[in-house]
Amino acid sequence: MIDLDIDMRQYDCPFIDTTDDVDIAFSAVQWQLDTDDETLETRLIARGDSVGALENGLHTLRNHSNMTDCYVLSKRGNVAQIGTTIEETNAMRTIQRNGGYITGPFQIENGREHWRVGFDSDEDEDHTLAELERHNEFNVEDRDQFGPAALFDLLDNSSSAMRLLEGCRSLTETERETFRIASQNGYYETPRETTLGELADHFGISKTAVSMNLRRSERKILQGALSVLDDIDDESF
Repeated sequence: MIDLDIDMRQYDCPFIDTTDDVDIAFSAVQWQLDTDDETLETRLIARGDSVGALENGLHTLRNHSNMTDCYVLSKRGNVAQIGTTIEETNAMRTIQRNGGYITGPFQIENGREHWRVGFDSDEDEDHTLAELERHNEFNVEDRDQFGPAALFDLLDNSSSAMRLLEGCRSLTETERETFRIASQNGYYETPRETTLGELADHFGISKTAVSMNLRRSERKILQGALSVLDDIDDESF
């Protein structure tokens, strides 16, 4: 299996057009492509920069010429869960016609869309990308190729990977940024290439505050990683 991470700009997608005009982002939760009706049904999370942006974005989305149906399932503050039906876009049709398939959720923000697309052969991949170039703008940001054993291992350990992902997502914005800058500047190298004092100067806070932010981020990430290690240990018996 060939798996591509594609950064895409479609010119006939209502979600992309909406994020061009309004400060709103969409993340797919569920999707169903009906090739007979040439439509795509989705359940998405919509997040606006504000309550007003969310309302404006949903209004813009409903009025798009390529939107068949758009309804709110639940809403709280600047976040809503919505259901939609859109007409099949050129990119969807091209991927499906050439034997491709969607392998993961897609996200849309700032006029761009990230897709995970799978193919069973290099030939299918090449034909699809060549056709996509005619009517869409895209970059292939990552490409992985899995054999049956590796793919089975990935699927068999999906729950462990999800726990590690949840640990990373539980970081606050401050914890995430502190951990990222510390890692990039060599704080975890041996010998260390930066110090707590230098990190404190970078963020304009005390060394104690930096240390606490790092410890909290490390603890959350390690908890997720340790749960994965426990699963790996269980598989070895």
